[in-house]
Amino acid sequence: MIRLRRRWKRLLAPLAVLGPGLIAANAGNDAGGIATYASAGSEFVYRTLFVMVLVTVALVVVQEMSARLGAVTGSGLVALIREQFPLRLAAFSVVCLMVANVGLVVSEFAGIGAAMELLGVSRWLAVPIAAVGLWALVVFGSYRYAERLFLLLTLVFLAYPIAAVLGHPDWTQVARSTALPHLSFEHGYLLMVVALIGTTITPYMQLYQAAAVVERGGTADDLPAIRADAITGSVFANVISMCIIIATAAAIGGSGPLTSASQAALALEPVVGASATTLFAIGLLGASALAAAVVPLSTSYAVAEAIGAERSVSRRPRDAKVFVGLFTAQIVVGAAVALVPGNLIGLLLNMQVLNGVISPVLLTFILVLAGRRRLMGDHVNRHWFHRLATVCVVTVGVLAAIVTVQALFGG
Repeated sequence: MIRLRRRWKRLLAPLAVLGPGLIAANAGNDAGGIATYASAGSEFVYRTLFVMVLVTVALVVVQEMSARLGAVTGSGLVALIREQFPLRLAAFSVVCLMVANVGLVVSEFAGIGAAMELLGVSRWLAVPIAAVGLWALVVFGSYRYAERLFLLLTLVFLAYPIAAVLGHPDWTQVARSTALPHLSFEHGYLLMVVALIGTTITPYMQLYQAAAVVERGGTADDLPAIRADAITGSVFANVISMCIIIATAAAIGGSGPLTSASQAALALEPVVGASATTLFAIGLLGASALAAAVVPLSTSYAVAEAIGAERSVSRRPRDAKVFVGLFTAQIVVGAAVALVPGNLIGLLLNMQVLNGVISPVLLTFILVLAGRRRLMGDHVNRHWFHRLATVCVVTVGVLAAIVTVQALFGG
């Protein structure tokens, strides 16, 4: 009996570190992610599916490096950047991280506003109440209970794979668009590609991946399980993302850019019929509320870690003034910008483009760190893997640069 128990313990040991990769990768399927994938389907039908295949490869590479860095060094990404790079470069990375994550917070509150408008509640009422409520839940230490409810609400989006099948898409065209590249330098298409990159390979995910591995006590000995978790999570998340594109393309493909959340909800009609709008609103609300608290929280942890300030939600606000102040500022800015008059779906997409432009900065730091033998030892990037990672990071950087130049010089 004792021998049997030991055998089961050895077999189940890898499961102790399973989870961070799945959670981190699926964080991309938040309000901005849903809006971006749905807009890709409505505007370009299936033409972005091959891009999503390439983005999946890049996500696997980046998340694996982030997880490996956390397991081998026992430190988060911001701490590693601070220790391994000159102060100015480290400060630049933190500023980029803050800008990217504040953009995410804006998109999450925009998602809350869009979801509540679908349920008949004005965003002018919903967003301020949500901001105050989420702030209080986190600062006074009761957010973990609400988090479970928000996470449960996001399960709505698991209906998209079913919707992709019941929507009767042109499977021949789906297969062709997935397997064959579609290259276009049209500004709108490139903008969408960068938005897809920004919402799929967002800096928040890499930070969470490394930090979660460290927090769970993952070490170099656990690398096989940690690597499997990072890869599985990335692939699973992007399968859902591609199903959102396919389902939306089958429902309203070719109708042009997405202009409202109600349009995005149409993709769920083959599954739930007339309840599609309500169900979509519930899922969007859960995903938005979950990320609207977690993203600024992770930013506050990262910045406080970088400057050596007290960082804990379990401490009284006056004992962690910098930490709570950063969190509060992000909530206020995110909610305020989300209330600016305009198209909420357009705001969501623009925030993902911002993420796509900033992402190459953090990805470059990750690539350099994972390739340093004095830091990683025997777990440094292998030559073939380092070349693949370099191609991924350079490609993301080039696309971001092209879109930036087009925006500055009128396309």
